[in-house]
Amino acid sequence: MNLDLVRTFFAIIEHGSLNRAAVRLRLSQSTLTRQMHALEHAIGGRLFERTAAGVSLTTAGHALADGMRPVLAQFDAVIEETRTLACGKRVLLRIGYLLSAAADYLHPALRALRKSNPEVKVKLLDLSPGEQIRALREGQLDLALIGQAGAMLDREFFVRRVATLPVVVALAESHPLAAKTALRLADLKGELFIGAPDLHLPGHNRWITQLCRRAGFRARILQDADSLTHVLASVVSEHAVALMPEYTQATAVPGVVFRPLLDSTARWDLVVAWQRGRVPEPVRVILAALPAGKR
Repeated sequence: MNLDLVRTFFAIIEHGSLNRAAVRLRLSQSTLTRQMHALEHAIGGRLFERTAAGVSLTTAGHALADGMRPVLAQFDAVIEETRTLACGKRVLLRIGYLLSAAADYLHPALRALRKSNPEVKVKLLDLSPGEQIRALREGQLDLALIGQAGAMLDREFFVRRVATLPVVVALAESHPLAAKTALRLADLKGELFIGAPDLHLPGHNRWITQLCRRAGFRARILQDADSLTHVLASVVSEHAVALMPEYTQATAVPGVVFRPLLDSTARWDLVVAWQRGRVPEPVRVILAALPAGKR
């Protein structure tokens, strides 16, 4: 159905007569009458009762008005949002992030955004890397501060490294290795590792396996944990170890200690990914405020 006909239909309702609506729309009354006949033909019945005083809605007319009013409002909102994006502007910025990385990296960038673009509303979504990837692909995020799993997205999105971070070992405070102030991968030979499912942290177990292989042994992954708190709880309950980026040390869990990993090969990338196409100004501000990581 032609939306222009529906808009004309609402103009007639608003003005109460074909004549006044024709003046408002700068159409001849005969043209407006033909348009309403076309709309009624498409509907299959009369929409207006015509009187000397003007027009009133029929039952079918009321049904069309009630049903189409929210449809037109939604249509107009989508068009306006699309135009805003096409001009490189956005009034709502949707950001996916890792909670454990927010304080050091995202919060300073948000302060810069509030200072330069105070009109922009920000929707923050604390999501696992796997959830962020799915949300990016479904168009539900404009930008994602993601772990090194984001590096595999460079064919689908713009991707940039924010930081390359040292790795720490999380282990129970009662673990024999907790007595050391720092560890090497070779110290972990024979230990059980807590991993993560690809659904939540794509490639994490493969990363652990590769690091251990370079150190000359095969990693034994005891189980997968689906969140940071689950990982740390499992470290205590299973007396296992976990490899994590250093910023996770800020997450305090009773019975867990962190020790730096001295191997130069043990590094973890923090990556930002954003939608391809014309980059909105708020996204550019966030990107400019985030550090550009170098190996």
